[in-house]
Amino acid sequence: MSNQQLSHVNLRTINLRGTQHSYSELRSLVPRQTAEFVGSAQHTVNEIISTVRERGAEYLRELSTRFDGVEQGTLRVPQQAIDDAVAQLDPEVRRGLETAIERTRAFAAVQRPEDARIEVAPGAYLVNRWTPVRRVGLYVPGGLAVYPSSVVMNTVPAQAAGVESIVLCTPPQKEFGGLPHPTILGAAGLLGITEVWAIGGAQALAAMAYGIDDAGEHLESVDTITGPGNIFVALAKRALQGTVGIDGQAGTTEIAVIADEEANPVYVAADLISQAEHDPHAGSVLITHSEDTAKNVREEINKQVSVTKHAERVQTALQGEQSGIILTDSIEHSIQVANAYAAEHLEIHTRNAAHVASEIRNAGAIFIGPYSPVPLGDYAAGSNHVLPTAGTAAFASGLNTTTFMKIVQLIEYSQDALAEIGEDIVALSQAEDLPAHGEAITARNR
Repeated sequence: MSNQQLSHVNLRTINLRGTQHSYSELRSLVPRQTAEFVGSAQHTVNEIISTVRERGAEYLRELSTRFDGVEQGTLRVPQQAIDDAVAQLDPEVRRGLETAIERTRAFAAVQRPEDARIEVAPGAYLVNRWTPVRRVGLYVPGGLAVYPSSVVMNTVPAQAAGVESIVLCTPPQKEFGGLPHPTILGAAGLLGITEVWAIGGAQALAAMAYGIDDAGEHLESVDTITGPGNIFVALAKRALQGTVGIDGQAGTTEIAVIADEEANPVYVAADLISQAEHDPHAGSVLITHSEDTAKNVREEINKQVSVTKHAERVQTALQGEQSGIILTDSIEHSIQVANAYAAEHLEIHTRNAAHVASEIRNAGAIFIGPYSPVPLGDYAAGSNHVLPTAGTAAFASGLNTTTFMKIVQLIEYSQDALAEIGEDIVALSQAEDLPAHGEAITARNR
């Protein structure tokens, strides 16, 4: 089927004009993945995780054959393959990666929080100490595209946090003899990563969470797992949370755009298409109070889809339940809808775009004005592109240096400081019927 035959995109419209809805109601009205798709995927993911724990590397090879068409030898990537990939990087790609690394490192460095120390009373000291986790597992997807940028986005903040041990998992590729894509390996090598395993999907996350042995190589279990991926990867994180720390459920990508009558429909359409290009289940949502803008963007989408490389994938995503145009009454109404949607990526194409951005509470990342498109953040803005999806930006943050850190609280009281507060502690322990708590205090104050 030609791109011309695919050029008409039936992007649905959700008309919220003249209506009033609570925040909770708006959360239920905005486009999302269908529950049936998510439920089916969760069952598959749970089965994969339990079988990885039971059968280990043998099962991982079976999945590589089934999903990737690869008959694997050892699962760990030899260091020589990483070194060769660095040496063979296209010079322009290498320059792009080095630019992204430099800017992402600069932003990650300023994200590292300082310890805090306070004296709450004479001789009573409290310290908030930030410490990095010991070992992290980074996941970089394969599938329909190649993501060396995700190697950068995952690795740089972990290194900025001071993580001691990093392992990278990414799918094997039939085209490269069962090794991961060489550009992925090249990016890993540029960043100094020496432990890479050719494992993809939910099974990679299970392997990192529980550890595996394979042909004399040991993949040690990790403390935290981060990285983007499709719905199966996101649901694996949900299932493994508690066994390991996770960065959030960064699943299938999504973009929302707030636009007014001044928005350039060419830019808006291009940006909606850019995220639909990722995956047939990607979400692209336009939020506008201007019927003219909605009409012009719709027309422009049809023009651009007819000439884009991945037209069929884009059309499928744009016509899915997870995409659409939302008509609102005003810019204020659009802001309410955007906060309810809680987009992974939110672009603002309006007059006073910075002011509109200041009114947004829920978004993974906000791209302000016509010259800050999402692909800028995908690659080299210096921000991180591993962001919360599916509405989780209402409570979750994008990947950053603190993702790889935790707080340890230090408490140090002198004898006099403890004596001063002792009676209060005894009273509270008696109120809770835990008298031994109080006796641990009085034993020191006799």
